[in-house]
Amino acid sequence: MKRILFSLLFLAVFSSGCTVYQIDSKDTSDDYFVPKTNIDDVAYVENTDKPYTQIAEVSVTTERRQVLTDVLPKLKQEAGNLGADAITDIESDATGFWKKYAPKDLSNAYIRSTYTAKAIVWK
Repeated sequence: MKRILFSLLFLAVFSSGCTVYQIDSKDTSDDYFVPKTNIDDVAYVENTDKPYTQIAEVSVTTERRQVLTDVLPKLKQEAGNLGADAITDIESDATGFWKKYAPKDLSNAYIRSTYTAKAIVWK
């Protein structure tokens, strides 16, 4: 009985999926900006005619099956920590060897993809 219970517990733990995010940023400005306390204070804009200054590049590396709506809050949080008003120019790229394969062709969920965005402040 203990052997069966242990086997079921082992199977449940190792077959459950989880997503691991690696969040990083690289400053492109020496100026200090007050961090945002809420990610809703950081906008996501695809295109803008409004003048801005880029203060950092933020990136999130995750499983390749994750979509932008899953990653966007993480990008906004990191940009907000740096004091950004918005993020823009989001790009996604599979890393390394796996770059040439489409996500739908792969059954392995742990192939990594990196999303990068510009963290900006309005002028």
